[in-house]
Formats: sequence, C-alpha cells, structure tokens
Amino acid sequence: MKALYCQQNSPGEEMTFVFQERENLPPTRDNDVKVQVRACALSWIDTKLLSEIKLEKELLPVGREISGVVLEVGRKVTFFQPDDEVVGILPLDSEESGLCEVVLVHEHYLVRKPEKVCWVEAAGTVRDGVRAYTALHYLSHVSPGKTVLVMDGASPFGTIAIQLAQHRGAKVISTAYSLEDKQYLERLRLPVGIRQPLVARVIDVSNGKIDVAESCLEETGGLGVDIVLDAGVKLYSAEDESASKSQLLPHKHDIITLLGVGGHWITTEKNLQLDPPDSRSLFLKGATVSFLNDEVWNLSNIQQGKYLYILLMVILNTDC
Repeated sequence: MKALYCQQNSPGEEMTFVFQERENLPPTRDNDVKVQVRACALSWIDTKLLSEIKLEKELLPVGREISGVVLEVGRKVTFFQPDDEVVGILPLDSEESGLCEVVLVHEHYLVRKPEKVCWVEAAGTVRDGVRAYTALHYLSHVSPGKTVLVMDGASPFGTIAIQLAQHRGAKVISTAYSLEDKQYLERLRLPVGIRQPLVARVIDVSNGKIDVAESCLEETGGLGVDIVLDAGVKLYSAEDESASKSQLLPHKHDIITLLGVGGHWITTEKNLQLDPPDSRSLFLKGATVSFLNDEVWNLSNIQQGKYLYILLMVILNTDC
C-alpha cells in the first residue's frame, strides 16, 4: 500500500514528493478508527510551524483532510462503528498520509458525514470551514445586525465565511481582486427563500484605485465595520513592497481606520507589527486584534469538545 509524503532537505529548498510503500498497518489501538479513504484534500504544509513545535521529520505526510468509511474501531471507541461515513483532519503529529487507501486516526479527530454531503465536498471544505467558523464564532462572536468585511471573498475561505456570516444575520461587505471575482460575488444568492445577494457591497480593488476604508465607511454611514477578516495585510509603504502585493492587500492603517467602535480584526498575517499610533487607535475604539491560526485546535487537546462541535457544524452546513 502506497502513501504520499514530501521531503525538504534544507530550509528554503523546494519540496520533493515521493510515494512510500507502507507495510501493513499496525493493530488498531483502543481509541483508533481504521478508515478507508474516499477523498483527500491537499493543503499547504507549514514547515516553519512544524519546526517551531519540534515536529520536523525527514518525510512529512501529505494530505490531512479526509473523508471515508469506517472499517474497524478500537475497543474503547464510542462515537463510531464499522460502515459509518466520516470526515476529519489528521493531527499535526500524525504519521499517516491522507493520500493512502487506509489510515488509522484517533476517534476525536473525526465526525460523521451526512449522507447528503459527497466525499469530495466533505474533504475539500472542512479546513476552510473550520477556519471560518473559528474566526466568526469564537474570535469575533458574529451576531445579527453586525457588519462583516471579508477580504478576498471569492477565495474558498472567503466564500464560506460570507455564507456563515449571512446565516447568522450579519451584513457582509467583501473585496474582489479581479473582475471575475467581482461577478462571482455578485452572483452569490441564498439557496432557498428570497434569493437576495449574500454580499451587500462588493469592493473591486483590482485596479488599485479604490480606497477600501472609504468604501466601508460610506457603506456603514461612517460607523465602520464590526468584524474584519483579512487575507493578509500590507505592513509597509508602497515603495517597500511589490506592485502586485501593494495593489491587492490593504494597509494595516486602512483596516484600523475602517473598524468601528468595539470592532474585531481577525488577521491571518503571522508577522503583523503594530506601532504605538496603531495601538492607540485601537485603544480609543476599544477594538481587538485576534490571530487566526489554522492549527490552533490541533495544538492543544484541552478544548477537543469545541473542536469536534466546529467540525460537525461545518459538515452539517455543507451541501453538494
């Protein structure tokens, strides 16, 4: 049985992918579930994070988001039984590659897959769904009447975030990085009932001439938005960064400007640096900054119940 792994001999070196022949799986442990993989999604392998938490290996497993059928369960497994359809994300320290016929995974990293959700959709949406749900429900507490700005709304993460925010009764504003993205966002509609647009306003930033902060303040009557989900930010002045990046990403000062009183800025920028004037502006608004770490639920088991709940909510709201 073969499985896909990647190899990086030194930092900065291009990764190489190799298929490794695997011996028979070890015996199923008490809390393990043996899953026949039906679909596996490919996501970015954060080698820097793995190095920081001392999980470097010569061969890194590829593909952690899986969906499949339960073949066998350990004697202490309580959530599943053979023939159940499941979906989940393999943990960071897993030796298993999702791109394999059969994997062993602890039951606390899996949830049941509803029949209406197909294999590919389940595996393909679970990671971005967890990110969006974490950002909106746990980091910013979205609620009816709030205004949410989703940067790069046409991305997989952005599209899911837009749907979750709208489902909770929030007003959504989004940015588009191309004409195609703008048209896609304008076509998003509710699947049932009154088919109104999911996005109240689409801000086309593809030509670099539109001021995102000004557009958001205009849309909110000068009050500012309650929640911002960024897709990266520009940390320096335009001359210090490439033209393409300068065109696509908003400056951190713009995001602080468009935040309303008590607003929440959820950032994916790992190296965000706030100067004293930035901190002062946030203080005056009573606003907060939270970092959206994709792996936060996998780095600690102390809130495993919340993680399983998020997984379940994401899958239950996925429809093919």
